[in-house]
Amino acid sequence: MDPGQGYSLHQPAPSGPESPSTASSEIKSQNNQNAIVVPPEEAILKLCERTKYQIVQENGQRRYGPPPDWEDTPPNRGCEVFIGKIPRDCFEDELVPVFEKAGRIYMFRLMMDFSGSNRGYGFCIYTNREDTKRAVQKLDNYEIRRGKTLGVCLSVDNCRLFVGGIPKTKTKHEILVEMKKVTDGVRDVIVYPSAADKGKNRGFAFVEYEHHKAAAMARRKLIPGRIQLWGHQIAVDWAEPEREVDEDIMSKVKILYVRNLMLNTTEEHLRELFSSAIGISPESVERVKKIRDYAFVHFKDRADAIAAMEKLDDTEIDGSRVEVTLAKPVDKAESARAKTAAAAAAAAAAAGQHSKLQPLAQLITPQQAAGVGLYHQHQLQA
Repeated sequence: MDPGQGYSLHQPAPSGPESPSTASSEIKSQNNQNAIVVPPEEAILKLCERTKYQIVQENGQRRYGPPPDWEDTPPNRGCEVFIGKIPRDCFEDELVPVFEKAGRIYMFRLMMDFSGSNRGYGFCIYTNREDTKRAVQKLDNYEIRRGKTLGVCLSVDNCRLFVGGIPKTKTKHEILVEMKKVTDGVRDVIVYPSAADKGKNRGFAFVEYEHHKAAAMARRKLIPGRIQLWGHQIAVDWAEPEREVDEDIMSKVKILYVRNLMLNTTEEHLRELFSSAIGISPESVERVKKIRDYAFVHFKDRADAIAAMEKLDDTEIDGSRVEVTLAKPVDKAESARAKTAAAAAAAAAAAGQHSKLQPLAQLITPQQAAGVGLYHQHQLQA
């Protein structure tokens, strides 16, 4: 079966001497002695008859879904899981019943190769985020066959590119216009002003595309050496995906992350400003930690933090327009790795050795800095 061929179990096959005439024959593999047989006809047909879903194969993947009664828009981002370590002769008739246990499936995609086997991985999109989280919790390390366990994790549908080497005098509008000229599907650009000079950018931007495919095509087109912007060689890579934090955890956060501050803005001024903006005493702000052009403001009460965020986000502080969001709790594993690397680098430096490890200042890349609320960076430098 050619993975590039499109077909549907619930659509009549085209007529002709080389075209199958029944639905069951549509899912047979090519007449190749070395090919691995695709799912048994009866099993896959029974699955589709039970659920009324269609299966269509094209461009190296097989798609099961969406639900026959689905009239809404596709589920939002964050509803897809990645499934790895799938046995090569394991197909939808075995996989779908397992993943249905976590919730209603919007679409199941199985990556296929030309031999008729799967490529060992696939994706499952649920209709909501709650079912998606349940799938990761319940089905990661699920034993699909004796001694064969699946790997299941959240899938990141990255639509954002990091573009470095941009002249620092270019404005957001100029960068947006230029990126739309050289690539398709540009939705927006994110440009941060320099900490020292708010009239200049930092020499890089994040370009947001309409979907992952558009971002992937743009990345391929912008490979170094192919295209220059304003006569400058650019560096292009995937932006570090924004880390998802459980809603239950975020619902308890009482710390605000403030971006794009002036270098001369003081912690005391921020304490006074954030308390007076919502009519509370300065003592209600437990702590303010400022690092160059960003800060973390700790509140005693979450309600006060939310009120201050809503009041001061997208306002000017000391002449600079700031962004105020809830800080994301530290990723303990990431923090531990960073601290270990920093400690090793410090030990090597103390011994007079040239460490191959990155210094602490380089552990957090510009790509990672795209994430909102870098609480882990605060923890490292606090």
